[in-house]
This record gives sequence, structure tokens and C-alpha cells, in this order.
Amino acid sequence: MRRLLAGLPAGDYVVEGEVAVHRSARVEPGAVLKGPLILGADCFVAAGAYLRGGNWVDARCTIGPSVELKSSFVFEGTALAHFNFVGDSVIGAGVNMEAGSIICNHRNERAYKQILVRSGEGGSLQGTGCDKFGALVGDGARIGANAVIAPGALLVPGRVVDRMTLVDEELPGR
Repeated sequence: MRRLLAGLPAGDYVVEGEVAVHRSARVEPGAVLKGPLILGADCFVAAGAYLRGGNWVDARCTIGPSVELKSSFVFEGTALAHFNFVGDSVIGAGVNMEAGSIICNHRNERAYKQILVRSGEGGSLQGTGCDKFGALVGDGARIGANAVIAPGALLVPGRVVDRMTLVDEELPGR
């Protein structure tokens, strides 16, 4: 992130410390922006949003009220509605997360904390070497209201996750 910050086009961003906001982005009062952070062109960040350090947000993204975004890359045209949490994830272009949907980044339910990723449908689980890792969400995915995406999920482009659904790829069939 710090290398990306150093390479930003001069004059296109307002930079304060490690927070760079494109001049065309709109940030409502009451949003919290912590660095390192790059907020791209024509983005909107609503009041009450909390962007913790380590985020890169591409152009034309919407970060709604009470969204928490931590250490993630969010690609062009993605909308995180309101009351979302996204941690340690890569979110593709044109993704929509409805209200209250969560991308978890930590396994609280077991003593072994390393995040595991399933290699393909029905494939074996592989360790990531990370204790904090959310999801890789493909372009155009749709995540319904109050859905929960467990750590280590890989959502293919265009995937639709129904409202109030749990996606936990450590569990077969989920």
C-alpha cells in the first residue's frame, strides 16, 4: 500500500499522511478513514463508514453507512451497502453486497486459526499461512442481505449468494 501511495499521480489525490482521496471522491462527514488507504475516482463513502488501514478502493465504488472495511482491495464499481463487514479480502469489479452481509476473516470456532482454502469444488483444503484472510470474490458477484461468507471462500465471477445464506467452503456442500 505504501508503494502504491508513493506512485499516485501528482495532483489527482488529496493526501494527508497515509490517506489518499481522489479529488472527485465524496466522503461524508462522520466517515473514518485510516491509512494506509487509497480511495479512487468518483467513489462515495457514507457517514459512519469505517475504513481501517490497508485498503485500496478503485474508481466508482460505494461504501455505505456503517460499513467496516479492513485490509482489502475493492475493484471498480463495487457497492458495499450498509452494515457490511469486509476483512482481509479481494473484492472484484461490479460486486454488490446487500445490507448486513459479512465477509469474515478469522476462525473463532476452532483452536487452529490458519485459514484454509478449498482448491476447486470438492477439492482438498489448503493452508494459506494466514490467520486472517477473508475471501476472493469474483467480478459481478452478488451477496444477499445478511449472508455470511466464512474465511477462505473463493466466489467465482457472477456467483449469487442468497439472502441469509452461510458460505463456508471448509464444510462440504456449503
